[in-house]
Amino acid sequence: MQLVETVSPLSLEEAVRTLEEEIVLGFLHPRERLVEDDLLERFGLKRHVVRQVLVELERMGLVERKRNVGALVKAYTAKDVEDLYAVRELLECQCVRLIKFPVPQNALDALMAVQRLHDEMVQSENLRGAFRANMRFHELLFGLSDNPVLVAAIQDHAQRAHSVRSSSLVVADQLERARREHWLIIEALQDGDVEKLARLCSDHLKPSRDNYIAAYHRRTGQ
Repeated sequence: MQLVETVSPLSLEEAVRTLEEEIVLGFLHPRERLVEDDLLERFGLKRHVVRQVLVELERMGLVERKRNVGALVKAYTAKDVEDLYAVRELLECQCVRLIKFPVPQNALDALMAVQRLHDEMVQSENLRGAFRANMRFHELLFGLSDNPVLVAAIQDHAQRAHSVRSSSLVVADQLERARREHWLIIEALQDGDVEKLARLCSDHLKPSRDNYIAAYHRRTGQ
């Protein structure tokens, strides 16, 4: 896999978006350095803007900056991941339990339209497109709770899990599993089955968590 080569200057927001995608898709690995001079050349940005990009990525939980080292893609221990995903499960399962049934047909139609786009991106192996469509699917799903504070907390913790999720977003069978699970979630919404919906949301989190922890144990021998 290769990084996207930028041929014209990007905005701060576009640079953040590009690096976010490359972290979640595994093009940039945990503990990999993000060197300011490399980013200056690649994105055509001023040094102070590059530093703002790194600050924003740090705020999103994707990068950590260390004295005398610089910016690194955020790395997690197995315990970090277990804790993060325990919180994600609590937030997401509670969120779907707040959804009022029956869900309006126009909301279901919007969710299905996004999922058809996700299907298309997965089937065409467009990883960036699949990532963005996946994010939009979950944004619409959790938005059905009508609790924007809870949705913001879910989005914040999902961002922090980007480097954890990378192994699950580039493996074809994991992408296909996620695609199928989205349709099961839609089916549970249509049926008004809140417990099935919560169970599906819980199960939906497990592959990325388990894959990362297994790889961590293989790498560290712990």
